[in-house]
Amino acid sequence: MTRTETLGDVTPVAPPPSPSRSRWRSLGVLVVLAAVIVVLLAQGLLHSLNYFETVDQVLAQRHAIGVKEIRLEGVVVPHSIDRTSSGASFTLVGSPGRTVRVNAHGSPPGLFQANIPVVVVGHFTTPTSLVFDGSQIMVKHTATYIAEHPGRVRAPNGSVR
Repeated sequence: MTRTETLGDVTPVAPPPSPSRSRWRSLGVLVVLAAVIVVLLAQGLLHSLNYFETVDQVLAQRHAIGVKEIRLEGVVVPHSIDRTSSGASFTLVGSPGRTVRVNAHGSPPGLFQANIPVVVVGHFTTPTSLVFDGSQIMVKHTATYIAEHPGRVRAPNGSVR
């Protein structure tokens, strides 16, 4: 027996990958994943920042908006509220003289009244119409709104909220 036969195959074998190469590869994958997560979160936050369009913005972009669903914000014009069997019709104003008529379906919230800012979810009836079909009305105010404007927020029975 020769020495080669007793030792078996003595062909050199490539060493296993070094731990530092694997560590750098793993670190690179983690960095890419973290970047993807940050980008997705940023996109989500950026898209949610514009919660509503004001009456002025909508009138300036009327052709671009068409009949897609949006959230429309404005102040309810005094003496424009008509209660209907399906909800309420009223006019929203932005800058003086810039108005949109709203036909809202569903029950308006308890604080809904003239001279308060509201946000209405819905869409325009046609691509060129100034009549907005609403499916939800949200009274827009901060936690201090009632304290700052006690005369504006009254219950139907006359009590201040």
